[in-house]
Order: sequence, then structure tokens, then C-alpha cells
Amino acid sequence: MSTGAHHPTVGAVVLTMNDRPTEFAQAMASLLAQEGVDLDVVVVGNGCEPEHVPPGVRTVALPENLGIPEGRNVGAAHVKGDLLLFFDNDAILPQPDITARLAARLRKDPDLAYVQPRIADPDTGVTLRRWVPRLRAADAARPGTVTVMYRVWLARRNLPRVLIPAHLAVWALLTLWRVNDRKALRTSMSFREGLRTDCGTRAPMSWRTVARLTRAGRPPIF
Repeated sequence: MSTGAHHPTVGAVVLTMNDRPTEFAQAMASLLAQEGVDLDVVVVGNGCEPEHVPPGVRTVALPENLGIPEGRNVGAAHVKGDLLLFFDNDAILPQPDITARLAARLRKDPDLAYVQPRIADPDTGVTLRRWVPRLRAADAARPGTVTVMYRVWLARRNLPRVLIPAHLAVWALLTLWRVNDRKALRTSMSFREGLRTDCGTRAPMSWRTVARLTRAGRPPIF
């Protein structure tokens, strides 16, 4: 973990259930080895007291498993930084400049909301199609515009009002179709909090942006 007056500041959130001790240790080692950024790291125990945490890293223990989105929300409230990094506890950053490169990409283009590195199997180098958050991803190594990111607040803040009900209805149906586990389904379908709480200042996208997303293969009702 490097320090420097001019380095980007990054708050990093890692979730754990203490079920991947080997992978977790490797993930944390690769995260803390990042150079060119000032990291503020917190490990959130989703329904547990975090174990195998490196010295100097703060922890938050949740009495019950709140799911990935809410667990990350809790972690985000405990870190400081100009940028926010959600890091899986079984992932590895293969080079020590990955986080700095991601930060530089965001600084270079202020219109970007977030960036994501390509995920690949560490042994084969293969990237599965389901790991690419966009349509038309036959070539997973090709950079592209990410068109898959969901939270209810995002829909309320960024979509034209007439598209919000259609968007939420489509995602509710897709969730019912995809998720079989009852507990996971209950977490995924907890739209009410996103509907009744303040979503921030609305800045709906233009219909021109709607058209661009549609041409990219992702109409914003999906």
C-alpha cells in the first residue's frame, strides 16, 4: 500500500464470509501490494467476524448476511477516498499498477461512471462470457462500453420518467426467472428501499443517450 501526496485516494471494500481462507489471503496480498494509489481498505464480514485479515486493515462485522449489494454499501460508508473499489475476496490483481491504471482511466474521462478490468481465469487466461458486463462480447479482450449495471437509485436518477416503471418491471421478471434460492431472491427483490428512499438529484439521460444504448444492444429498460 503506497502513499504519496499526488496519488489517487481509493477506498476499497472487500466482503468475506470466512469461507475462502486461501483465496482471501491471496486477494488481500494483491490488493495491498498496489502502487501509485493511497488505499483505505475495509473488510466486511457478511454475517460473521472477519478472519485472516492482514494487520492494519479495518473490519466491520455484520450480525447477518445482508447480501453483496448491502454489504458493499456498509463497507463504502467506512472508507474514504476520491474513488471507490469493490474487490472480490477470491480475485487477484496480477500487477501492482492495476488500481492506479483504473484510476487514471477515470481521471482521463470524467464522463465515465466506473471502469472494470477484464476478469480472466488465472490458469487458462480465459474470460467467460458471463463475466463481460455488456452485450456483443464475442471478443472479451476488446474494450467496450459497459451496459449492465443495476441499482434502483440509478434508474430513478438517470432514466426518463416514462421508462422507470418498464425498467423495474423487466428486472423484477428477470430476477424471478434467474434466481432459485429463496433467501437470495428476497434480497434481490428488495426494491422497496430503493423506491422509498432519497435517490439524490435526478439527472435523466437524454433520448439521444437512450438511442445510443439501444444501438449498443442494451435498451435502458433492460
